[in-house]
Amino acid sequence: MPLYLAEDQADLATAVSDFADRFADIRQTHENLDSYGAGGRPSHWDELVANGLHALHISEAHGGQGGSVVDTGVVVEEFGRRLVPGPYVSTVLASAAVAGAADCKASTRGLDLFAEGATGALIMPTAAVAALATGEGWALSGQVPVASLLSAEWLVVGFADEAATRFALVNAESEGLSKVAGSSTDLTRDAGTLVLEGLLIDVDDVLAGLGVQYVETLQAGMLAAEASGIMRWAVEATTDYSKIREQFGKPIGSFQAVKHKCANLLITSELATAAAWSALVALDQGVDQQALAAGSAIQGGIVPSVDALTEAVTIFGGIGYTWEHDAHLYLRRAIATVAQVAPVGARATALGRAALELDRRIDIELPEEDPAFRQRIGMLLDDAAALANEHDGGRWNSRGSQRTFLAENGLAAPHWPAPYGLGASPAEQVVIAQEYARRNLLQPSSVIGEWAMPTILAYGSEDVKEKFALPTLRGELIWCQLFSEPGAGSDLAGLSTRSVKVDGGWELRGQKVWTSGAHEADWGICLARTDADVPKHKGLSYFLVDMRAPGVDIRPLKQSTGDAEFNEVFLDSVFVPDAYLLGEPGQGWRITATTLQNERTQISSGVSTGTEESLRRLITDGGYPATDDAAYAALGRIVAVSSAIGALNLRETLRQVNGLQPGFGSSLAKVAHARLSREAATVVLQLAGPAALFAQAPADAVTGLLGVPQVLIGGGTVEIQLNVIAERILGLPRG
Repeated sequence: MPLYLAEDQADLATAVSDFADRFADIRQTHENLDSYGAGGRPSHWDELVANGLHALHISEAHGGQGGSVVDTGVVVEEFGRRLVPGPYVSTVLASAAVAGAADCKASTRGLDLFAEGATGALIMPTAAVAALATGEGWALSGQVPVASLLSAEWLVVGFADEAATRFALVNAESEGLSKVAGSSTDLTRDAGTLVLEGLLIDVDDVLAGLGVQYVETLQAGMLAAEASGIMRWAVEATTDYSKIREQFGKPIGSFQAVKHKCANLLITSELATAAAWSALVALDQGVDQQALAAGSAIQGGIVPSVDALTEAVTIFGGIGYTWEHDAHLYLRRAIATVAQVAPVGARATALGRAALELDRRIDIELPEEDPAFRQRIGMLLDDAAALANEHDGGRWNSRGSQRTFLAENGLAAPHWPAPYGLGASPAEQVVIAQEYARRNLLQPSSVIGEWAMPTILAYGSEDVKEKFALPTLRGELIWCQLFSEPGAGSDLAGLSTRSVKVDGGWELRGQKVWTSGAHEADWGICLARTDADVPKHKGLSYFLVDMRAPGVDIRPLKQSTGDAEFNEVFLDSVFVPDAYLLGEPGQGWRITATTLQNERTQISSGVSTGTEESLRRLITDGGYPATDDAAYAALGRIVAVSSAIGALNLRETLRQVNGLQPGFGSSLAKVAHARLSREAATVVLQLAGPAALFAQAPADAVTGLLGVPQVLIGGGTVEIQLNVIAERILGLPRG
C-alpha cells in the first residue's frame, strides 16, 4: 500500500501520478538521460513549481502550501515509483531541513528561495569536511560526493568544529566552492563532488536550532520513501509481467518459484513503506525516537531496495538487464539511494546501541475524539488498577478480581459487541489501548478464545453465548483449536475427522494434532466432516467440544526443546449436543473463515514485535565472543525489521481509524515476523559461540533456535502463506 493514510493524501498521490503521466513519462526520460546527467533542469520543473509540489512542507507565510513533511513524502514515493527525473528529492531534503530550523535570517531567506522554486541539495556533516573557526564564522575545506549537486542552486551544508555541529545555507556559486562533475550512477539525475577550499560561513548563514538527529531522520525518511516507490514499481511491473509471460505453455506467475519471488518483493516493499512513514512521523518526536526511526528506515527501507530491484531483474529474465528496459534505471536509482546513507554497517551499529534499552513508539493522534469516552475509560481503569488477580499468570492466564472487573465492564475485549464488550470502533480501541498503557496495565487475552468467541457470538444461540462469553473473558475457561490433522497438513479442508448425527447431537471420531494448550483447555473449537459425498470444503461442520468429555484422549507431544506445548487429541465417539453445532451442517468452512479472521488487532503505541529481546539480553549480560560493534550491528539489523513490522501493523490500525479500506499489511507482517524470528534466533546462536555447547546457553540461544520451526510452520507454513499472498493479493494465477 502507498505511504498515505488519509483521504487527502490519497488524493495528493493521485494528482502526483497524473502529473507524472503528463510531464514526466518514462519514455521521455529515456530520451533525455544525457541532459539529466549534466545537471540541467528537467522540462517539467516550472510546472512542478506552479503546482506547488516542491513546497508542500513550507509554511504559507513563506509562500508554501502549509502542509506536512509526510505530505512531501507522499510525493517523493510516487515520484520514485514513476522514476521522475531531476533534483526533486535533493531539493525537498534541503528545504525541509531549512523548514526544521528555528526562525533566523538563514531560514527565512532559504524558505523564501525554495518556495520560489530554487533547487537545492543537502550535505550531511562528515569527517571529510573540516571547519576552522574564524573571527566572524568558519572556513570549510574538504571534498564530498553529493547527489544532484550540479543542478543545485542552494546548499544546506553540515559541518562540525570542536564546539558543535551546525548547518548553513550556502549559495552554490559562492567563492571557495566548486563542483566537479561525475558520471552519475542514477542516469536520471546528476552527481558531483563538492570541493570546498576555504568556503567562508558567516554566523548569519547558520540555520539556528537545527539538530543533527533531526536532519538524519529527515534524510532517512525521505530516501526510504523514495526506495518504497522504487520497490512498488518493481512489485507492480514484475507481477504484470508474470501474468502474461509464458514458459512451457503457462504464465510464469503460475510457477511457485516466481510466486514466491513476487510475494517477497511485496513484503519488502511494504516494510520499506512502513519504515519510511515511521521516520517521517518521528520528526515530531524526541531525538531518541528519531534515532530509532532513522536507523530502521535505513536498514529496513533503503538498504533492501538494491536486492529487491536485483530480484526484479531476475523475474524479467534477460530482457530485464537490457539498456532499453526500465529495470536498470530503477536499480541504478536504488544503488544511488543506498550510497547516500553510507556507511550502512556503522549505521546498523549506531541503531543497535540506541535500541539496547529503548523500543520504537508512535503515539496515535485521533482526528475526532470524544473526551468523555476517554475520561470514562480512564476512571474504569483506575478502579481496575486498584484490584489484583488472585491467580497471576500474566496477560493470558491471570484470573481474579481485576480481570473479572475488566470483563464485566467490557474492557477485556472492548471490540466485542455489548454486553460482553463495548462494540468499540477502531478509534475507541486506540483510546482504550492508550489508557491501559498510561497505567501500565496489561489488557487480558483469552488466546484461542480471541478466535473462538467472535465466531460463537456470530453463530451461537443466546444460551451458548451466555454460557461461554463472560467466563472466557474472566479467564475461567481456556480454549484450544482442534483443526490440524496428521494427514491434512496445511490443507485444512482435507481433514478426515468424522461426525455422525445421533439422538440429541453428534458423535465425533478422529484424530487432531499440534493442538496448542489442549492439556490445559476446557473447551475446543473443532472442524469435522459431516458429509463425505460433497466437495471437501462443503462437507465440514463446526463444533464446540468439551475437552473433558468421555472419549477425549489428550496426549502431549514433547518438542525438540523438551517442552510439551502441543498435543495429539483422539476423539473416540465423543458426544456433542446439538446446541454446540455452530450454524448449520456443512457451513463449517465458512464459519472457520470467520474464526481465522478474528485475531485481535493489536492496537497500541508500541511498534516493536519483541523479536529482539533475546539478543538484547545476550548483549546486556555480555560474555559473547564477538566484538561489541558486531553485536550491536546485529541488534540494529533485527530491530530495524522488527520496528518496520510493528509500524506496518500500526498503519493498518490507522487506516481503519481514518476510514480507509483495510489493507493487507497484517498478512504480510505475519510472514515477515516468522522469518525475522528465524534470523534473530540464528544471530543469537552465532553470537553465543561456544556457550551453545550447553543446552542452557545464555539468552535461550539453543532453545530459541529449536523453537523456530513451530513459528515457521504453525498457522500455515511460510511457503503456503507466500502462495496465498501471490494469488489473493497480487492476483497471480494458480499453478
